[in-house]
Amino acid sequence: MKHARIAVDGLIHNGVETEVGIKLENGRVVQENDVVWLPPVQPQTVFTLGLNFADHAAELSFKEAPKEPLVFLKGPNTFIGHRGKTYRPSDVTFMHYECELAVVIGKAGKNISKEDAYDYVGGYTVANDYALRDYLENYYRPNLRVKNRDTCTPIGPWFVDKEDVEDPMNLKLRTLVNGEVVQEGTTSDMIFSVPDLIEYLSSFMTLNKGDIILTGTPKGSVDTKVGDEVITEVEGVGRLVNTIVGEEADIKQ
Repeated sequence: MKHARIAVDGLIHNGVETEVGIKLENGRVVQENDVVWLPPVQPQTVFTLGLNFADHAAELSFKEAPKEPLVFLKGPNTFIGHRGKTYRPSDVTFMHYECELAVVIGKAGKNISKEDAYDYVGGYTVANDYALRDYLENYYRPNLRVKNRDTCTPIGPWFVDKEDVEDPMNLKLRTLVNGEVVQEGTTSDMIFSVPDLIEYLSSFMTLNKGDIILTGTPKGSVDTKVGDEVITEVEGVGRLVNTIVGEEADIKQ
């Protein structure tokens, strides 16, 4: 099932996808274009992977893949919902999208084996993890200003139950900018799989319900400009729409 968090008439609701629209918990049915989309889950601890696709690492001139996951954390104010607007600072010269499968933890656990990893997954959503490359120190130590800007991580539209995703390690990823396909890949090209990542992270800390793992992006990241519409898609999970705006938009959280 596909779940959503949306605002309708100023109130926040949970809803599910149906053939006739989004059905709210009170039974009311609303249409996708008549609501404000929120992140489909309220993020707890968010882990973000760097260089987790071999083709993306090669694109950035890395001769060898990482020997262990390159993980950093992301703050909650970075997240916005489907059809949201992402602010591009006026001093930035290179700001690119990153289409990613987001794994949502469904229950708490520590020292989880790869064999048991999917038992701790609640479901999946789509993330677009923008990077402001001007501020990158190096790929092993991403500066906070690269990845923790307000509004720079659209997520959604749906939270999809894990039972409805047959094989999360065989999903197509695609990004379109203004209708043009600019990035394509597949989760099968991850260096560290979803079970690998859950085993690794839980080996030294507890994973809690609502934690999210952004699993990395394939090659094809290019600069985006104010006014661009960016669509990130993960097969079977969703199609996330986002627009880049400039300083004059005066985005407030």
